[in-house]
Amino acid sequence: MIRVLIVDDEPLVAAAHEQYLGRLDGFVVVGVAHSAAEALALLARGLETGATADLLLLDVGLPDANGLDLARRLRQSRIDVDIIAVTAVRDRASVQAAVAVGAAHYLIKPFGFAAFRDKLEQYARYRARLGTAAGSATQEEVDELLAALRAPARSSLPKGLSAPTLDLVSAHLDSREEAVSAAEAAEALALSRVTARRYLEHLADTGVLQREPRYGSPGRPEVAYRRRGA
Repeated sequence: MIRVLIVDDEPLVAAAHEQYLGRLDGFVVVGVAHSAAEALALLARGLETGATADLLLLDVGLPDANGLDLARRLRQSRIDVDIIAVTAVRDRASVQAAVAVGAAHYLIKPFGFAAFRDKLEQYARYRARLGTAAGSATQEEVDELLAALRAPARSSLPKGLSAPTLDLVSAHLDSREEAVSAAEAAEALALSRVTARRYLEHLADTGVLQREPRYGSPGRPEVAYRRRGA
């Protein structure tokens, strides 16, 4: 299991990340911190007990420090933990700084479960390949490791579907407690009904959503969709 420490100053956002991780195989949340100081304390406690985090989901805008400054401090302290930056900050300087401190990925808020899942699954593939490597790596093995981490997201999307629109539809479902029909999603997202249905059907076919029959006007049954397990 990949042990994850969530570092975000917004409790609702941190809870959403924890919920997302609960829907992914191979990950376990070992703690939630709302500040850099809390994160450092949890990491130090983990080092003492031998159960430190493997991965930080790290917000850049923390109340007591910039998240990237925290990352630099961890590197200087030789605390061996991987980082995925999760932030609304999207300027090039911040992205460059995140890469410089070794961030494996950079997730820009807001995002839906699909985008989150892609990045975490890429990271899991990287960890799996790293775990099978022994001794000195060949150039080919290094290339394969980096390819697992940097693989294009959702390259297997059906023709005509785009990743940004899929994230938009996915985020809309995340925001709704009740099941949503294609017509309702289309109206909320300014899509055609046919387009909304294609994305909803794709998410259902891949196991993200579950279909529910809904009966409206006589003779006009329709399908509604909700998050699986919601």
